[in-house]
Amino acid sequence: MRDPQSIAVNEDERMIPVWSIVAAAAAFVLVEYYFWMVLPDQQHHAPPLGFRIYFNFSWGVLAALYFLMVGYISKDAPRRAMSLRLWIVICFVTPAGIGAVLYFLLRQPEVSRCPACSTHVLSDFHFCPQCNYQLTANCGNCFRTVRTTDQFCTCCGHELSGDHMPARLRVLGE
Repeated sequence: MRDPQSIAVNEDERMIPVWSIVAAAAAFVLVEYYFWMVLPDQQHHAPPLGFRIYFNFSWGVLAALYFLMVGYISKDAPRRAMSLRLWIVICFVTPAGIGAVLYFLLRQPEVSRCPACSTHVLSDFHFCPQCNYQLTANCGNCFRTVRTTDQFCTCCGHELSGDHMPARLRVLGE
């Protein structure tokens, strides 16, 4: 498994890089320039002003959002241990933002480290595959994820107080 880049949960504002914000602003300005300055000189009959404002603004926002999505993917793919180059190429090659939509449909869960042995583990793992360290609280009957504050399992109704939950997970629930 690749070494994922870690970004803390409270640092969501760093998920869109500065270059992406600059490229989005430049794309918006260029689209507006094209639709207001270049295109009217090539047309014999201009559409109504309200239609032009709506159409120009919409295309400018779509172009800016495209660059913001590519920037987000450039930061999100490494922390999910996915191929950054592959997804950037897919985003730029596929038309109309289909690559970004595919990324959001097919992306992997976030990758973190096991606190006991530092092995890379997916966020939906209950136990570390290397050292059997319990990563999340789960039901002792159906083994589905439960919150540390739950009294009963939401899937099977099993009473969770009888399970042998590690002390660190019990402390989190209190």
